[in-house]
Amino acid sequence: MSEFGFFFSIIPALLAGLPLTLQLAGTSLALGFGIALALALAQQGGHRAIVWPIRSFVAVFRGTPLLVQIFLIYYGLGQFRPSLQAIGLWGLIREPYWCAIIALTLNTAAYGSEILRGAIRSVPVGLVEAATAFGMSRVMTLRLVVLPLALRQAIPAYGNEIILMVKGTSLASIITLMEVTGIAQGLISQTYRAMEVFVAAGAIYISINFIIIRALNALELRLTPYRTRS
Repeated sequence: MSEFGFFFSIIPALLAGLPLTLQLAGTSLALGFGIALALALAQQGGHRAIVWPIRSFVAVFRGTPLLVQIFLIYYGLGQFRPSLQAIGLWGLIREPYWCAIIALTLNTAAYGSEILRGAIRSVPVGLVEAATAFGMSRVMTLRLVVLPLALRQAIPAYGNEIILMVKGTSLASIITLMEVTGIAQGLISQTYRAMEVFVAAGAIYISINFIIIRALNALELRLTPYRTRS
């Protein structure tokens, strides 16, 4: 079989892992965003008893490789099986899928919390003071003034985190999950043609991230209508 013929023949097999890749990325990003937003808001008060545990969590997950985090959650938590069984979590932890979700979620939550914290603090104080003078409560000011502006400003940086998380799902293959990279490794072991297989897998990831980039650009343009198209 020619190089191009083989290349196109393995695309359908690799695409079979695409739903799992998107599911891992989508679930972890959705859960991670919720946690990140909560952590970012919790740090706005400046209370040391709240801030330092959060910053410690962020430092650990930003300072260690995602690969190590997946290993620790998948293999490390298995050592606490009796305790996990006692609280009803063993059925969750023993599944590679949920271990990958936990690792990816905590990782993106750590990065996302810093992105959102910076975006919230970049909102001009004058706008908050104006909302207060207008009679808005703190909750209403946060919901109608601070968060909309902060989220809009966070789109470029958070877009990078989304792309990194999509690529990070490839590490789930090390705990037997057959997403795109996992299937690619299986094909390599059968065909011994690593170059073609990884080029095809890379093309799939590039296509996914291209769509994400275009969608984020469209969202940013929609939220900032005064910008001109580049």
